[in-house]
Amino acid sequence: MASSVKLAELWQRLGYKVVVVCMGKGERGAVSREYLGKPSIEKISETLEIHRIPDWFLPDPWNYGIALGFSGYVARLHRSLQPDIVVVNKLLFWSSLSTIALRLRGVRVLQLTDALVGMTWWPRGRIPKICAAIYAFTLGWLELLCASKIVFFHPQPESLLKRLRIAQKSTVIPTGIDLKSFQRSAFSDQRLSAHSSQLTATYVGRLESIKGVDDFLAAAAPLAEKDPALRVQVVGWYKEGHPLVNHYQRSVTFTGLQSDIASILANTDIFVLPSHSEGLSNALMEAMASGCACIASDVGGNRFLMQNGLSGFLFPKGDREALRSHIQRLVDDPEKREAMGRAARERIEQVFSWDIVGKQYAHLFSAFVAHP
Repeated sequence: MASSVKLAELWQRLGYKVVVVCMGKGERGAVSREYLGKPSIEKISETLEIHRIPDWFLPDPWNYGIALGFSGYVARLHRSLQPDIVVVNKLLFWSSLSTIALRLRGVRVLQLTDALVGMTWWPRGRIPKICAAIYAFTLGWLELLCASKIVFFHPQPESLLKRLRIAQKSTVIPTGIDLKSFQRSAFSDQRLSAHSSQLTATYVGRLESIKGVDDFLAAAAPLAEKDPALRVQVVGWYKEGHPLVNHYQRSVTFTGLQSDIASILANTDIFVLPSHSEGLSNALMEAMASGCACIASDVGGNRFLMQNGLSGFLFPKGDREALRSHIQRLVDDPEKREAMGRAARERIEQVFSWDIVGKQYAHLFSAFVAHP
């Protein structure tokens, strides 16, 4: 989970020693029984230690890991370390069941989440949606009730929070972004003329159904076929033989998993995030910080990140014609691309920089420790 990594780094900067327990990567769907529940422990530095527990992974559209014994391991580690603050990140992940286990032991938990799965965030497909709703209003609701404090990465419907009886203990603090990794100087006025004859439209993320990559490709590939100056690329891991890759590889570049995302975004003119459901997207924040002209579906945290028409374009999820129209608009209008990119960068600087978010977390932690 990208948000967990980012937050661990931020909290170290605030002076905290961070111990992370997560589900290990392992080999998806092929973890042998003898290794289940047995963690690997890696000491990254004096202030960061990571415990990984192997998991079974249910593939798309579920995208759900199961690590037997996870909550018990967390409880034992808590008893051993006696930390000042316990944070559980994400709701309804298998790891988040630790909130219930810890509450039963009298431990106060800060619950962080970027979405309410099965309530405001939905997978694609009727059966996954039904399962998500059942899961949400049983174990998910119980997790929320067990948490001492809940931090959402972007605002949730107030009426829903009241109905769940968690409004009084909920607050909003976004994940932040380190602006030094995405330097503004790379996006000077010279970029406009340098890229006027060659444009790149990019999606960054996994090729999962919920991300709506099929919508992006259906909208953008025909434009690239007609306009040789437009390059369309998909950056992120995909399973060999993925049908979207097989179908579009002649007109679209599929880079696979990449490590230097900052460099990729530095050479991106138009960034697209077409998710059907979304929390607070790290990929979108990074693109905005990089000065890209961004287009995103009007769901979840996207509408919190971007101001429609100013710092980006929003479009109705699944509306491929609207998405294609926005891409064409930005291809045809270099001044709009540049203005939108600058506004996106300013939006991140003003609301989502680590300097700002770090102060919010410092205040949250101090208050949480001071008022048990």
